Amino acid sequence: MERLSLIERYKDMFKQLASMSHAAAKIDETNVYQPGNPDTRRLMDQLVHENLLPESHLGGISNFESFYDQILSGKSGLILMEHYSNTDLPVLCYMLEHSGNSKLSELSKRIVAIAGMKLNEDSPVVRSFAESFSRVVIYPTRSLSKNEENAENEEKAKEEELRARKINLAAMHAMDDCKKRGEAILVFPSGTRYRPGHPETKKGLREIDSYLRLFDVVILVSINGLMLELQNENMLDDLIAPAKMICSASPVIECKPFRKEYMASLPEGEEDPKQKMIDHVMDLLQEQHDKYEKELNSL
Repeated sequence: MERLSLIERYKDMFKQLASMSHAAAKIDETNVYQPGNPDTRRLMDQLVHENLLPESHLGGISNFESFYDQILSGKSGLILMEHYSNTDLPVLCYMLEHSGNSKLSELSKRIVAIAGMKLNEDSPVVRSFAESFSRVVIYPTRSLSKNEENAENEEKAKEEELRARKINLAAMHAMDDCKKRGEAILVFPSGTRYRPGHPETKKGLREIDSYLRLFDVVILVSINGLMLELQNENMLDDLIAPAKMICSASPVIECKPFRKEYMASLPEGEEDPKQKMIDHVMDLLQEQHDKYEKELNSL
């Protein structure tokens, strides 16, 4: 099937999404927790359903189950997931919910994604797309650096820095609340979608090390198959077509022992151990991706 842009194929759906939207258009410290909108979620599920070929499936089902069991037992859970397109999260949640497995279906309802504030602030259509899923909104470091550079003067730059600090402190408190409710926090460790030919977009952010220190257990989720093909920074220009996809979970990892063991393996005097830690995580994700890519190609 020919790939059309999202806006070409789903223009009417996006109009519906926008009419159902009620998420905040401006983020501050009072609204960083954004509960999912069930009305827009139904339309997003329809989009995924129409573009998910029958061969698509979950990998590592017992790992997803074990992760859910540990969250249910009171442990705080983290999901670190590859990021290839803006349908990664919708596809994962859809596949979990419609797996026919009660534990996985319940897990899909407990996922709260960490999202940059531009998803709310850049475009009403993008906002309505994103609000289908529960999120904790943060002010990303790279966005702050860019905004400070573009500030009219030093005073404006300091105002932006203060805003970022308030938003991110509120986001930390919101994540704590999510943990207490037994929700799993999902983070894209690269912080951006992977762009072929730009390996830097697949590099993990050193800030992810702090998540490993804050959570009890983590699973790594790889995404194989591409429903959306990135064209530029405008999500609505992405090309969409039906695809075979596999969403896979690693065995559950105990965060603190995992981190402690890896840090101890680094040479004494390592300049940036936090970056090395997340580089290791990204290597493990790549190994998992390569394994399931072979399976995908055999379908």
